[in-house]
Amino acid sequence: MSKRPLSVFACAVAGVLALAAAASAQYTPWLYWTFLPQSQMDEIVGETSGESAWNTIAEINAFNRQRFPEEFAGNFLETQVVVRKLKSYGFENVEIVTYPGGPAWVALKGDLWETKPGRQKLASINDMLPMLASGSADADVTADLVWVGRGTPKEIADAGVAGKIAVTEGALMMTYGSAVGKGALGVISISLSRPYFDPLQMPWTGIMTRRRPGGPGRQPGQPGQPGQEPPPAGQAAGQPPAQPGAPPDQAAAPAPAQGFAFQLNAREGDILKRRLMAREKITVRAQVLTKTETADLENVVCAIPGADPAAGEIIFSAHLFEGTQKQGANDNISGSAAILEVARTLQTLIADGRLPRPKRTIRFIWGPEFSGIGEWVRGHREIMDRTLCNINMDMVGEWLSKNLSSFCLMRTTYGNPHYINDVMENYYRYVGEGSRERIQNRGGASGVAVRIVAPTGADEPFAYSIETHYGASDHEVFNDWAVGVPGIMMIAWPDQWYHTSGDTADKSDPTQLKRVAVIGAAGAYTVAAADAAAASAIAGEIASNATRRLGHGLAAALEAVKAAKAETFADDSRYAQGLLEAAVLNEKETLATVLELAPGDAALAADVARLTKSVEAVGAANLAALEVRRGAAGRRLGVKAGSVVPTELEKRAARIVPRPTAKVRQTGYREYQKSLMAVPGAERLKFPVAGKGLSLANTGEMQLLINGKHSALDIRKMLDAQNERRSTLQAVLNYLEILKLAGLVEW
Repeated sequence: MSKRPLSVFACAVAGVLALAAAASAQYTPWLYWTFLPQSQMDEIVGETSGESAWNTIAEINAFNRQRFPEEFAGNFLETQVVVRKLKSYGFENVEIVTYPGGPAWVALKGDLWETKPGRQKLASINDMLPMLASGSADADVTADLVWVGRGTPKEIADAGVAGKIAVTEGALMMTYGSAVGKGALGVISISLSRPYFDPLQMPWTGIMTRRRPGGPGRQPGQPGQPGQEPPPAGQAAGQPPAQPGAPPDQAAAPAPAQGFAFQLNAREGDILKRRLMAREKITVRAQVLTKTETADLENVVCAIPGADPAAGEIIFSAHLFEGTQKQGANDNISGSAAILEVARTLQTLIADGRLPRPKRTIRFIWGPEFSGIGEWVRGHREIMDRTLCNINMDMVGEWLSKNLSSFCLMRTTYGNPHYINDVMENYYRYVGEGSRERIQNRGGASGVAVRIVAPTGADEPFAYSIETHYGASDHEVFNDWAVGVPGIMMIAWPDQWYHTSGDTADKSDPTQLKRVAVIGAAGAYTVAAADAAAASAIAGEIASNATRRLGHGLAAALEAVKAAKAETFADDSRYAQGLLEAAVLNEKETLATVLELAPGDAALAADVARLTKSVEAVGAANLAALEVRRGAAGRRLGVKAGSVVPTELEKRAARIVPRPTAKVRQTGYREYQKSLMAVPGAERLKFPVAGKGLSLANTGEMQLLINGKHSALDIRKMLDAQNERRSTLQAVLNYLEILKLAGLVEW
């Protein structure tokens, strides 16, 4: 081994040892720490009420309900409840900010009765609202049922569905489109939503088709993903609403249904299926009556003012609506109730003088997912300019053991590095590690070091998970390229009743809600009140956690080399080295964000610089370890494992350092897409991206990585470090050319 790797390794070991106390404290059962002093944590834990949050969920969504007409004429029930409670908590700055919405489908009648051979009710919205698929057209028909199996085009063609009602156990939308196209009057779908876990639940679903413009484009949402919205709710599933000039994969307009669709749960649907498969002739009468209302986009906004209006803001967000038809206790009345409880807790503690008023403002917003909150963000750019970070809560109230789930912290991407990730992780760890009984601590009366339990809630461990970024909720509004506010998401996953009729208040847990509110309140107050000393503590936490994250990156790099073949060895080596370099770059940039908490403080800047050197040393040691593994792999494969030499394309990419133009933020949230769409198709074709080594899902992250400091080569490495699929450097360069043609970047 040469002297240089040895010296680098020694420096890295010194850096690791300097951080060892903080990094290993998670494994010391006698040490549980937070940024806030214990006296302030005691106030937050004691004041926070999981019961209060659960009561909010129950008041809004104890059951699936039809909306009253006056909700469309005035404010929706959800808005009314949140506003009333905020005012009772002493908030004087509560606003209802409304934007034009669009048409909302409303069911007035939805009954399905068997008329022959017997007479019995099969489905009715009076029993369960989701039994009638939203978007169904008016009807009063009597027809025979016909079994079409999974609803494939062949099964539908063979069944002869014209003038009949097709019954399927396949995907509703696929069956509906094919069957109605062959003359069926409508469809009855047997629920596929986790039939073995809960055979009584049915998904919130719809049959309103979507006209999509020509040209390539990905589907706007993936089934069964957090944040997905039912198709007829007025926007694409799990995506921001279509904007004027949006790219083909975002623009869509609803087309009215030509028939109707009913749903049966798995238990009752199985009986109907067996009757039809036994060739029993069944005749039914379907009656559907609907109307269209106009639904505005209602946002509720309030704030706890900071002592220094110029010091910045922290914004909590939670979507109070997913369209107008679908309602969900966990998705997402739970997130709305949780940030409401955070607001009550902090407002009470500050008003009572039990917590000092922080210098930064803490703002709260409830609204329609993406559409309403996106409009508010677009209309308040001056607030966005002074906002430090966003904490978004989506599906947070689940009883974890019932749902077989963990409470997840979804971090920001490399494109939006920020200390909020490590601040929130600190409180996740405090609650999660402290609420678990350890054999070393079994002698205590409660058996746990940190007991945070609601009077009627679960008394069980807090299963938590710190994870990489996932979108599909309102933190993406803040993370948007034109907004640039780092946003994290708090979410429980999996949710066994996600987007179904079973998503009701009984699935929520007061203890979980209390713990969520404690984490949210403590995290936000830490940032809102932070001075130079607190910023230094946060920097130490980042560096401590960085040693663990960099270690994980090393494991990924070593695995890449281990899996290499002789013909791919050079590329795999280059890829592995890039993973390590990208991870170090992200950790250094995360540390640098702490400086915004105490601008110009020389001591803090020096502290951050020292910690940055330690992170660099760990990264250097990891690169040295990778070289050892590469040498062994090269000998095994019979190839020379010399130094990783940049290709000519990499050398060129390293010289290109793109930066965003003023045009990106000129008109706010997502408006830059108009400029992208204005690039002529013939010019785009000169720079192929899709299917050429850069997934469309990665283009948004690539935009965020364009900051005037990262080279094109850096960007490729940072994309690879965050994704299973590797990006090609040429595709990255091509997309930069498209952005340049749009006037969005320069270099």
